[in-house]
Amino acid sequence: MIHFKFILVNHGIKIGCFLIFILTFQFNYSQSRPNIVMIMTDDLGYGDLGIHGNPYVKSPNIDALGRESVEFTRFYSYPSCSTTRAAVMTGRWPYRTGMLSVFYYAGLMQAKEVTIAETLGDSGYRTGIFGKWHLGDSYPMRPTDNGFQEALVHKGGGIGQPAGPPGNTYYDPILEHNNVSKRYEGYCDDIFFDSGMQFIRQSHEDKKPFLAYISTPLVHLPLTINDDKVDPYRKMGLHENNARLYAMVSNVDANVGRVMGLLKELGIEDSTIVIFMSDNGPRDRRTKNDNIPGRYNYNLRGTKTSVYESGIRVPFFIKYPSKFAGAIKIDNAACVIDVLPTLLEACKVSPADGVEIDGLSLLPLIEQKVADLPERLLYFQLHQSDVPFEYMHFAVRGPRYKLVAPQDNPHGIIFQPRDGELKSVLESLELYDVQKDSSEMYNIAGKHPEIVYDYLSSYENWWREVTQDRAKYGVNGVQPIYIGDPAEKVTVLSRFDWGGPGILSGRRWGQWIVHSEQGKYKITLRFDPVEEAGKAVVQFGKAIKEKGVNIGDTELVFYDVDLEENTGIFDAFIKHDDYRLLKTGMRFVDIERTD
Repeated sequence: MIHFKFILVNHGIKIGCFLIFILTFQFNYSQSRPNIVMIMTDDLGYGDLGIHGNPYVKSPNIDALGRESVEFTRFYSYPSCSTTRAAVMTGRWPYRTGMLSVFYYAGLMQAKEVTIAETLGDSGYRTGIFGKWHLGDSYPMRPTDNGFQEALVHKGGGIGQPAGPPGNTYYDPILEHNNVSKRYEGYCDDIFFDSGMQFIRQSHEDKKPFLAYISTPLVHLPLTINDDKVDPYRKMGLHENNARLYAMVSNVDANVGRVMGLLKELGIEDSTIVIFMSDNGPRDRRTKNDNIPGRYNYNLRGTKTSVYESGIRVPFFIKYPSKFAGAIKIDNAACVIDVLPTLLEACKVSPADGVEIDGLSLLPLIEQKVADLPERLLYFQLHQSDVPFEYMHFAVRGPRYKLVAPQDNPHGIIFQPRDGELKSVLESLELYDVQKDSSEMYNIAGKHPEIVYDYLSSYENWWREVTQDRAKYGVNGVQPIYIGDPAEKVTVLSRFDWGGPGILSGRRWGQWIVHSEQGKYKITLRFDPVEEAGKAVVQFGKAIKEKGVNIGDTELVFYDVDLEENTGIFDAFIKHDDYRLLKTGMRFVDIERTD
């Protein structure tokens, strides 16, 4: 109003009124758009919450959130971390985005994908991620390259994995804050929630609508948490693994309570959409398709990486007090590809031009404007190869029935199956009436061959559609890591992102798919202490460099390496014979353009 008076004095009445109208409109529009807090847990099963009948775990804050929310009781993730996260970020089937599994070439999302952070950011939202990203650690796949304006994350699929610093743990971890490594004090779950809450508070003070994606690495292995939080569960007589796991659930629960308290304190509880979910089912051991001894799992079959129900059916609560009625349970099958279109519609934001969204908005169901979603089939598949194999470890979920092609060790599916194996898979397909038999105990494929045929035909059409464009991108459809781009001064290649024949054959060396800008480079190799003298080799395109290494060496530097602009396979290894048959791979390769 003071500004308006100033303009009146200066006889700019029309201009002043127009400015006031614009400013008022922008303020009201920003206030009318909901904030979003999306909390993603890691490896939390459907049965790992008190609200779902777990008799041991203490999760009062999450349970309260669930009771006050719209709950989708049959909500489906993908069987593992990265694929689910890609689907949530893009609203698209993971196979379209380049995501097949969790590591090696299979775990790098195509840079062409448009994320919810990019779409909301372009619409005026402030966007932040805190915790696990797991869609690529190097340019152009980092969260800051994909729409997140604030990012505090760990590398790779978990703290302590090969993508991050050796020796990194859940306590006092080294994390990446806007692509700069820094050590933080405290427990990782608390650190990420603290940062997310600071982001929420600052965004509110700046009167900016926000997307806060708090993606805790809990309750993923290792089961690291202080004994004082584990002891109450030990006293229940639980197995040590379950006692530790439930203590981690309780830690997440306490932080969820803090977030909900902050929203109430700031007076934005009613205008904020809160989502709580998990990326896949529970993990306990490497055998995937049997029940987990001593761990409550809601009588669902399978574990993480399985396409049985316990591997892919996860908690999903969505709360928006000013718009959604609470305490509603919806049994319609919904999926992670539905998160993006639901949130965009709630925020009145359109998808980016030209982007094909596979998911459906759940808003009509949530607002009780319709009784059912349009009838559809949901598709799930997982194996470790960087090339998708038709028929191998998939499931098709319809409104009532579910077709399953089971595999006990999907991470072992790395080579193209022979015709005999494919024939055996197709002859062993299982069909379940999951409305009546959610435990998947009674295979009715023999009684309903017509349903098996229809679902299998639909899967075949889906598989061809979502894999047909892979040849257009990178090498064999793999998103290249960029080196020499100004966006990333030093590119760090890790074992987490390598692949190739040395990995598939079980040997100790791998290769990376990269795109280089023409220039001179400093290339630093970091490796385990050398046990046998040999030669370190770097090869990319026409550039080949070799240098001797001695017993005990752990690092070697190549200076002034000339690289052309190229997309292809980057090799770095130590050879121990003249024929390159005996090789040792790198822990890390640091690549810096120096010209």
